[in-house]
Amino acid sequence: MDTGKRTVLKAVLWNLLGLAMMALVGLAMTGSAALGGAMALANTLIGLISYILYERLWSRISWGRNV
Repeated sequence: MDTGKRTVLKAVLWNLLGLAMMALVGLAMTGSAALGGAMALANTLIGLISYILYERLWSRISWGRNV
């Protein structure tokens, strides 16, 4: 099982990658770096929180693990 710190670090790094991709998509779709960046930031914050909660929930479920 991962520690809480490892889960958070993985989530932050994954979301930074997603932030960069979403900012580029937002810029391409809106033509505005500010609007695209704001959309990407909102998406990243929601995703980060969701991912951490999801990982912590699954860390408590033993189903499918080889012990």
